[in-house]
Amino acid sequence: MTQIEHFEVIIIGGSYAGLSAGMALGRSLRKVLIIDGGKPCNWQTPHSHNFLTQDGSTPKEITEIAKDQVAKYDTVRFYEGLAIGSKKVDNGFDITTSRGDTFHTNKLILATGIKDLMPKTDGFSECWGITVVHCPYCHGYEIRNQKTAIMANGDTAIHLASLVKNLTKDITILTEGKSSFDGQQLQKLINHEIKIIEKEISAIEHEAGKLKNIRFKDGAVEAFDAAYASIPFESNTIIPNELGCQFTEQGYIEVDEMGKTTVDGVFACGDCSTMMRSLATAVYKGNIAGVFINHELTQESF
Repeated sequence: MTQIEHFEVIIIGGSYAGLSAGMALGRSLRKVLIIDGGKPCNWQTPHSHNFLTQDGSTPKEITEIAKDQVAKYDTVRFYEGLAIGSKKVDNGFDITTSRGDTFHTNKLILATGIKDLMPKTDGFSECWGITVVHCPYCHGYEIRNQKTAIMANGDTAIHLASLVKNLTKDITILTEGKSSFDGQQLQKLINHEIKIIEKEISAIEHEAGKLKNIRFKDGAVEAFDAAYASIPFESNTIIPNELGCQFTEQGYIEVDEMGKTTVDGVFACGDCSTMMRSLATAVYKGNIAGVFINHELTQESF
């Protein structure tokens, strides 16, 4: 029988949150395994912003620097592959991978991120993270003062419009069908000279991800420089479901301030556990999760 290798902590996900947790644990001499499939959700985004010392760097550059720094801690190991299964066992968890390996751990960190569910609109996915974006804080400065579409309806559209209005005066809301604004919301849009188009979109015309036009199903075409879109997402893994983790109404893994899930011994950090999808937030939440897992391990053995 093959002996299963044991770790004090396994981190599933090796992007910013997972690497931050790994560094905190490595500095505490914890035996850690970081399992990562190498497919971050921001792979197409040209530059990262709103993160001190790295503003304007590419996501890949930041990840490579972070991974090199974490790798200097001898008790931290990296594993290329996907974690595809989990089981609660005595004194921890067994994690199986797509390569057929199984590892045991006392504590588990889920830093698995999320998967954006792209609409089938031609050109949307090619522009996503470049000129069709989700977050004014992450991307808004770079597309300021440009003709901008907001691809949303109802409360979501109003929320985005309130943020984007400070970045550009030329805003059009594309509701993809009849708008659902109430009277007060419509008056706000009129007061701020924000236009509404209720036609359904057929395609986004672009050049290498740079938005040029939005084409509608009735044949009309409208030129835009950039667009915001709020799209659904799903988890990258079934592991939190297997272990019985609870989720929020929005679909994120439910955690407390320290990153603890509703399952003892399981923590979560990064995009899978918060709607604040930013590099700075991921690094902070990863650090907190790493620190408090180390605290738990210390209390259990001291």
